[in-house]
Amino acid sequence: MTLQVFDLSAIRSGQAILHPTSLSIELGTRIGLVGSSGSGKSTLGHAIVDALRAQNKRVAHVPQSPDEALDPLRSFKFHWHEAERALDLAHDVSKQRTLFSALKIEDADLRKRPWSWSRGMQQRFVIAMALIGTPDLIVLDEPTSALDPIVAAKTMELLRDHLADKDVAMLLITHDLGLATQHVDRLIVLDKGKVVEDASTHGILVAPKSPAAKSLSTHRSWLSLPC
Repeated sequence: MTLQVFDLSAIRSGQAILHPTSLSIELGTRIGLVGSSGSGKSTLGHAIVDALRAQNKRVAHVPQSPDEALDPLRSFKFHWHEAERALDLAHDVSKQRTLFSALKIEDADLRKRPWSWSRGMQQRFVIAMALIGTPDLIVLDEPTSALDPIVAAKTMELLRDHLADKDVAMLLITHDLGLATQHVDRLIVLDKGKVVEDASTHGILVAPKSPAAKSLSTHRSWLSLPC
């Protein structure tokens, strides 16, 4: 199945911040939406989520910081059950254990509140919640920007391994080309609210065509880093 959105756009204060954009996303693909700060990445990400949900597609969204998804006064158990209720799902202990094990939070105490867990564990919990309903697409909006580099790399590796044999498409929104290229097969480059390049990750790294892609791929020292 192919997920498709057409002519997505956004205007603020009379100015276009996202020009009409259409995209096709194959189930199971791993896509990076990259660009500099202010290029319109998050705006496009939200527009994709809204458009696909309007089509009754199953779409999950992971925000930049766990603070946006978790109430500091509520336990993790409460959050989990609320997510299940929102999706009209019965509590599934087996699925919960599978997701927690995949994201290495199986020994965490769900009676605790968010502030008692590390930021990395909080974000892994948010990702687990996003996967409860087995979405067609999971959109990750700068999901590791609130984490230190080692924790960020490990979190993305765990998610990648969990999705490896699943028909779930992933859209990773980031300004970090180094992070994106380790986890996606296709790159969409956004600049000033417009898609300026859409090609394989390898193709853009080897022969970027747009000024924005060339700028992002100029410095490649990250290629030799373990994370």
